[in-house]
Amino acid sequence: MKRREIERVQTGVRMEKRLVLVLKALAGAHDLTFGDLLEGIVLHAFEGKAPFGPASRATIAALREVYKLDLTAADSHLLVEASGAAADRTSRTARASSRSGTPRRSSRR
Repeated sequence: MKRREIERVQTGVRMEKRLVLVLKALAGAHDLTFGDLLEGIVLHAFEGKAPFGPASRATIAALREVYKLDLTAADSHLLVEASGAAADRTSRTARASSRSGTPRRSSRR
């Protein structure tokens, strides 16, 4: 297949910590960047295709054990951020605003 030239943008996506650890380790195991791995997963999902074969799924299972990731697809729309984490993020944003003198926009839309 011919390589395609694209434009990438930086995102500020927040994800569950252990999930990110598994994904980063998986990307490293496949010699991919984190972003390349996510792009591949999403493009496969958009076409209804499985992004991983048996060998990758075995690697994922091992990494899930290492990072104690017990979440499943059934949890996907039930996740809520721990109240302490949200409060900590809000206070960091407020401190940064007060130091810079510039009002900060909320990252939530």
